[in-house]
Amino acid sequence: MNIVDTFLDVSKFVSLRRDIHAHPELGFEEHRTSEIVANRLKEWGLEVHTGVAGTGVVGVLKRGSSNRSIGLRADLDALPLQEENHFPHRSIHPGKMHACGHDGHTTMLLAAAWHLSQSGQFDGSINFIFQPAEEMGKAGAKKMIEDGLFQRFPCDAVFALHNFSIGHVGHFALNHGALMASSNTWRVTIHGQGTHASLPHTGVDPVAAVIDLAQQVQSLVSKVINSNERALLAVTQIQGSGAPNVIPDLAFVGGTIRTFSEDASDKLESGLNRLANGIAQAHGCRAEVSFLRASPPVVNYEREAKFAAEVMREIVGSAAVNENYPAIMSAEDFAHMLKVKPGCYAFIGNGDGEHRMPDHGSGPCIIHNTSFDFNDEIIPIGASYFVKLAEKWLSH
Repeated sequence: MNIVDTFLDVSKFVSLRRDIHAHPELGFEEHRTSEIVANRLKEWGLEVHTGVAGTGVVGVLKRGSSNRSIGLRADLDALPLQEENHFPHRSIHPGKMHACGHDGHTTMLLAAAWHLSQSGQFDGSINFIFQPAEEMGKAGAKKMIEDGLFQRFPCDAVFALHNFSIGHVGHFALNHGALMASSNTWRVTIHGQGTHASLPHTGVDPVAAVIDLAQQVQSLVSKVINSNERALLAVTQIQGSGAPNVIPDLAFVGGTIRTFSEDASDKLESGLNRLANGIAQAHGCRAEVSFLRASPPVVNYEREAKFAAEVMREIVGSAAVNENYPAIMSAEDFAHMLKVKPGCYAFIGNGDGEHRMPDHGSGPCIIHNTSFDFNDEIIPIGASYFVKLAEKWLSH
């Protein structure tokens, strides 16, 4: 039986989600949210562990005698954005907002935990993983792993779900391989010798080198990455002097690099170093290259992806499941978990913003938008997915 049909008190979880939305907390600051999660899990009889990687929470539910186990993950943190919505549950904290739907992800997993604790049919252990600091390259997933997540809470496989604008409300999308890109932040600082702008011959201009590099780096992907692969390099930052009549001692250019393999990231990092050092030398300057790998690509395991898709079809029907969704350039640090455990990451459709509950916001369903709000209609659908996933994985 499926939660979509039997979850009669969805309103309680909608209220919970909106309360979390109104009180957003940034990565590793999710003290209130973690306390809510821990208290609910304890109330429902789960074994609760707090303080994992700081503000992470893990709830454990065991039944039967099997040693099999599964991990279900949701993220807790908000974004440093100023919310522009005006509904009653808008953020009360200036400059902080649940603009990615983590409030909804947390609520869906809590709803699943409630149902499974009350009437779950399974044999084994379910680890409900509430992860801090997914956003802003803070790598909360990696820090949970480093804090002994999978040693303390063994998981045969891990699964996660993210709301996304894939079309119809409650539809699912995934694939059997790379679903999301790696996130790499790059910056090249060019060191020269500052002087007055009217006397350029008395200094070494780093701004000219930065401009040269910003233009040439745009073609780096086509030079080092096989044309059959997808990769992206974007220039998003450039800065020189703070005054119009000063040639500075240094200037920088930076941005993001997205790839679907670590090999492609290696090639782009190496190519960036060569290009930056060559251009700097040509201008009589020195280059300092920074390449930060925030998260690897999200690569699903074929077996677990097929299993997840089968569960999805049982909930919403075959027509509402896209099992061959094209990989997107966005990134997700659940990738760190998939590097050490088999599993599957998937999307659930949050609609187009036109079909909402009467008192719900009407902003766009594009995540990281200052008018975004999670679509409460998908809470029971996402919860059903987690419930059936766990029960089927741990079936007798």
